[in-house]
This record gives sequence, structure tokens and C-alpha cells, in this order.
Amino acid sequence: MSSRTPSPPETGPGLRVAAPGPATVRRYQSVGYRAKRMLLGPPLRTTQLVHERISKRIALAVFSSDPISSTAYATEEMLLVLVLAGAAGVGLALPLAGGIALLLLILVVSYRQVIRAYPGGGGAYMVSRDNLGPVFASVCGAALLIDYVLTVAVSVSAGTAALASAVEPIGDWRVELSVAFIVLLTWGNLRGIREAGKIFAVPTYLYILSLGGVVLYGIWRTLLSGLGPVSYQDAATAGLVGPEGGVAAAVTLFLILHAFAAGTTALTGVEAIADGVPAFKKPEAKNAQKTLLVMALIMAFLFLGITFLARDLGVRPYASGNPTLVAQIARYVLGPGPGEVVFVFVQVATLAILVLAANTAFNGFPVLAFFAADDALLPRQLRKRGHRLVYSNGVLLLSGAAIFLVVAFQANVHRLIPLYAIGVVTSFTLAQAGMTRRHLRLREEGWRRGLLINGLGALVTFIVLCVIVITKFHHGAWMVVVAVPLIVFLLSRTRHAYAAELAELRVEASQRLAPPKPRHEVLVLLEDLDRAAIGALQYARQLNPLHITAIHVAVDPDHARHLAELWARINLPVALDLVDCPDRNLLACAHQTVAEFVRPDTEVTVLVPKRGYAKFWHRVLHDRSSTGLFKVLGNTDGVNVVIVPFRLGRRPILRSVPTDTFPTAPRA
Repeated sequence: MSSRTPSPPETGPGLRVAAPGPATVRRYQSVGYRAKRMLLGPPLRTTQLVHERISKRIALAVFSSDPISSTAYATEEMLLVLVLAGAAGVGLALPLAGGIALLLLILVVSYRQVIRAYPGGGGAYMVSRDNLGPVFASVCGAALLIDYVLTVAVSVSAGTAALASAVEPIGDWRVELSVAFIVLLTWGNLRGIREAGKIFAVPTYLYILSLGGVVLYGIWRTLLSGLGPVSYQDAATAGLVGPEGGVAAAVTLFLILHAFAAGTTALTGVEAIADGVPAFKKPEAKNAQKTLLVMALIMAFLFLGITFLARDLGVRPYASGNPTLVAQIARYVLGPGPGEVVFVFVQVATLAILVLAANTAFNGFPVLAFFAADDALLPRQLRKRGHRLVYSNGVLLLSGAAIFLVVAFQANVHRLIPLYAIGVVTSFTLAQAGMTRRHLRLREEGWRRGLLINGLGALVTFIVLCVIVITKFHHGAWMVVVAVPLIVFLLSRTRHAYAAELAELRVEASQRLAPPKPRHEVLVLLEDLDRAAIGALQYARQLNPLHITAIHVAVDPDHARHLAELWARINLPVALDLVDCPDRNLLACAHQTVAEFVRPDTEVTVLVPKRGYAKFWHRVLHDRSSTGLFKVLGNTDGVNVVIVPFRLGRRPILRSVPTDTFPTAPRA
């Protein structure tokens, strides 16, 4: 029977699994790794990535919760503008909603082409990069990154507002609850795609069924049972939004465009399916296209239905946002008694999907950040898959930015909404313009039809973008208008930084190794003559240098004298060089001393003993001078710095050190 260790299994050409170590050696697990295992579960292997795909039913919940849930506040945002013109303005709500639904139809047809052309995902960003160039890709990426962050902030804020409509005392804790919901979403997404889908599927379908039932029941009661308009009590009318001073404003083109821009918040998140095509089960592109169509039909039905009921029932929004427009409609349509129980259920379902709607951004943002990082526009760390095969750095970055916005704007939906929609409509415009150019460039089969669809989409979305910027500019949209160019500048600087690094590190085909230098000096920086120092000296012998020199920077003269006496008493055959440091600047003195050894024909290696402590609180008891030395000396030309660790807490056995094998080091 052979005792030979079997070869590790191969995973591909030239790639093999690391051979297992001896049975006595435990696999290293850091504190952070153990914490991730406890919070997120066992890690998934990279080979399991293909299994982390989702079906169309789960994908509808994962990628569509944002656009579907936006129907809970899009009509209210539109009516906040229209009610200023009185009954004449409110009468325009349904035609404007129809116009937004038509725009949704154009986007769905256009994005189906994007999915077919780019089944690898990336959506508007990839379309812009491949067809419009890196500048427009940067603009698209910046706009979408902002929109994803706002999606999380607006969704959780709207969700807590919906809950406060049913449970009023919660209104005082909206910021804290919103932050807690973002943390919960972060945890769910860090656990992985499949588990996140399972968590988020049920609330999405509960919202569709519950609010859809309210809309159908309300339309039936309005058209067939003679349900009349809402009658507000005198005390309740004080908080309603209405014409200033009781005088209705004129129905102007600007007011209509302003209301239309406010209603376009219903379109946010439509691009998420095109961004996340690789997450679908095979065939990815066809499944994504079908899911996109179903999502659009659900969105259009809920948005038009809520707008119809709000207009015919005379429901008006409150300035405080509490209760919400949808909550007023649901309570009035369902009525008292048993209807009150159903109303609470509808509000809880609305809360759930609005909070979980942020999951659309949690799926879209990390994927977009991956593509941008792969193009060197963002830090490369955003390309790495984490513990559960998700882009965890992107998830953490998104949650941090969203929490900042929630706290800064006090979870107020009406203050966040003006910042919304600019980013996503910008991406719409660039995606359609990019597809238009692609049709003209490639002229594939059916390119004329595609050119008509995408060209019309680019024109319409560009007009909508101009309307949104103009009408919302003074209400806070200027912040996004300023932020996009700033982020584009930062993305450009990141790309230039990576390009400069690549140019300096690039290896040419003619590159050859230079012959070794004739001299090799090894310097050992010592603080004390202890077992860590002996270990560094022992390692210095392994390098087989011309000379070994021990150096002590005398920050404390008394300690330096004591070290010299101990060194002479032990009689080590290595020269100890005491360097006077009157200003106690350890790093500067060490740098100056090492620089004296640097010559064109000499390779200098500096060994820095570093103690490793088994317990965290032991580390707090010591400074980090070895880290500082590594940083300073590592920036010196012709000098190589090596950390020699000595691990405390393991009781290593001290072996006698031969004193006749150390190369001596007379100073030249």
C-alpha cells in the first residue's frame, strides 16, 4: 500500500486545490471570518455561483419591488402639485398618469432590446460604454449610483410613513426605524441572492394582491355601488394641501410639467432587471424580458387605478404625509368594522414592500459597481465576491450612503423625492441613445424597427429629463445636478490613477532579470536583545549575506548603554551599531542610518522584528513602531524591508544559537 500523498484535485487547466496540511494544523480563521460565519452562515464555494440563480417568480420580487412599490407614493407626489390648481388641476391627474404609463411602455419595449443585446447585464451603463464612450458611461454610472442610493432612502422612508399612517406613535421614530430597516436589508443581501429572494418574495406578492384588491374593490364600489367622494371633517382639513389662501392657481404648462415630473417617480427601478440579467435562470435573457413585461403590467394597473380612485373620490394629500394618500383611499374604500382589519393588513403589506423595495437597489448597485470597477472607474475592491458570493463591498457602500441620506433628511419622503428620478431618467436617455447608435453601427436584423423604438425612447426620455431638472431644480434637484459632474470627475481621477499604476508596473515582452548585485548587506533593527531579536538574527543567516549588522537607534541613552553591555557579555559575533538619536525621532534616524548603506553595487535588506500577540488587549499595551519603520524604509530606493514575526503566547522553546556562523559586519 503506497503512503504517497494523493495529488490535489484539479479544477481547471493549471489550477488546483491547495493540498491539505497536517492533521494537527487547523485552518486559519480570523475574528472577522468567524463573525461572518456566525452572522451570514457558512461560506459558499465559487463553484456554487451557477446555482445561485433565481426563477422568474423570485426575480419579480427581487428586481421589481422598487418600481411596483413606487405606486404607493407616485400619485401622491403628482397630486401635491395638481391640488394647487384646485379641481381643474386634479382633473388632469388621470391623463398625466396615462402619459406616464405610455412612457413606461416605451421604456419596457426599449429595455427588452437592451436585455437581448446585453445578456451579460450592466444595462444602461454597458450600453453607454460600448456605444457612446467612457465619458457618457461615467455620466450614466454616476447618475445610476446616485439613484440607487436614493431608492433605498426613499423606499424605507416611505415604508415607515405607511406604518405611521396606521400606528401614529411610530411617527416619532421614523429615522431610527428607517436605519434599522436598512441594516436588516444589508444583512439579508449579504446572505446571498437565493436567500434574499426567499425573504423578499412574500411581501411583494402580498402588496400586489392586497393593494390590487383594494383598487379593484374601490373601482367596483365607485362605478357600480355609487361610492361618493370623501368628506373631510373640519379638523382634518387643516393639514390638507390645497390652494394657498383658498385661491386656486392657474393651470399652466409649467404646473402640468411639474406634476408630470413628480409622477415619473413611478418609473424608478425599471432598469434593474436589465442590470441583473445574469442572476436569472437559463435562458437568462428571455426570462428577464418576460419578467420585465409582467412588472410593467402590474405597475401600470396599480398606478392608474390609484390615480383614478384619488380623482373620483376627491382624496387629497396631507402636507405632513401622514396619513398617506394610499392609506386614505384604502381606509375609505374598505370601510369600518372588518374593513379596518383589512386596512391594517394593507398598510403592513405596503410597509413591507416599500422597505423591501430598497432590495432592487441592493441588487442593482453592487452589479453596476462591479462593472464600473472592472473598467477602473471605481476601486477594484468592488469587484470581489464576498462570503456568500455577493459583491459585499458594494452592498456595504450602498447601505452606508443610504443611512447618511436618511439621517440627513430625517426620513422625510417629500424632501427626498425632488432628488429622485433625475438619475434614472438620465440612464434611460443614455441607454436609448446608445442603442440607437448601436443599430446605426451594426445594422443587425430588424435594426430599422429597433432604431425607431430606441430613437423615440431617447427623444422622449431626454425631454422628460429636461422637464424634471427644470421643475425640480429649486426644490433640491440642484444637488443631484451638482453631484453627477463631481462623481464623474472622481471616476475619471480613479481611472487615471489606475492607468498610471498600470503603466509603471507593466512588464514588456523583452523584460529580463538583471544580474544580482555583488554585495548584499543585511541590517537587523533591534530594540532589545530578546528572543524576537535572536529570531531575526537567526533568519539573517538564512539570507547568506556578505555582512550582518545589528542596529539600535538610541532614543533612550541609558537603555542603549545597557544593551551594549548585554551584547558584549553574550559575545554574539555580530556588530552592534548604536545610533545616537538626540531628537528621539526614531523613524527619521533609522531612515538616515539605513540610507548610509545604500550603494549602486549593494542590495540592502532590513529585518524588523515584530512581536505577534495572541490576545487583542496585549496589542494595546505596545506601540506600532515596526509598522512605521516598514512604511518609511519601504519608500527608500535600494532597500528591501522584511518583517520577522515572533509569536508570543505559544511558549516556543529557546534553542542555543551557534556563535561561530554569523558573518561579521565591520563598517566600511
